[in-house]
Amino acid sequence: MTAVQGTAVDIPTEDGIADAYLVHPADERPRPAVLFYQDAYGLRPHLQAMADRIAAAGYTVLLPNVFYRNGRNPVIDLPEFIDPAADPTIWERIGPIMQSLTPELAVRDAGAYLRWLADSPLVADGLVALTGYCMGARLVLLTAGSYPDRVAAAAGFHGGRLATDSPDSPHLVAHNITGEVYFGHADQDASMPEEQIKRLEDTLTAAGVRHRTEVYPGAHHGYTQVDTPQYDREADERHWAALLDLLARTF
Repeated sequence: MTAVQGTAVDIPTEDGIADAYLVHPADERPRPAVLFYQDAYGLRPHLQAMADRIAAAGYTVLLPNVFYRNGRNPVIDLPEFIDPAADPTIWERIGPIMQSLTPELAVRDAGAYLRWLADSPLVADGLVALTGYCMGARLVLLTAGSYPDRVAAAAGFHGGRLATDSPDSPHLVAHNITGEVYFGHADQDASMPEEQIKRLEDTLTAAGVRHRTEVYPGAHHGYTQVDTPQYDREADERHWAALLDLLARTF
């Protein structure tokens, strides 16, 4: 593990400027890139600490504010410990913002993030990896399936609604993926029931995508997020082992 340096950056997109957090090893040598997709609660100290941990393993990590159309981070004010059961207005405020980020917009933004990484002197030549959490796992799937020539590996953790009956369900682009994929599902996650897990697994298998899908027993949606009641230390450490192993095999 190495010392890291983090900074705020702005990324031009077709629809404006996405603010983001960029972190990389402090020696400033070009490193393989990891595009890190947030959960619904947005950029905050916990997610930045997660990005720092990935960077310390030898990567340049970009964590964009995917809600930039609704304002710079923080898009909404949140307490240090986020508990929607204690404050139901949290989801009342976040819900419409999440819904406004359509698959079409998400894919368009992904292109901007990938172009920015390709142009950065802190990023080594070659393909990138993706990781994402909760809604970020959907963005991972959409990005990997829409830009297969740019993505070497993709990981999603406690993602919801990844393989629905909707005509714009993320799993419908999975057949395009050429990199390796890992998904760590929570078995107590109502947003990703068993039938969706099977549909995603079957889609990846039929397409010949190199992948591994695991279901973490007893884990809830959000198990990696230490600043929420859903945090599960055992599941979180399992996630870190899977993610860092995937990155090490890829680069």
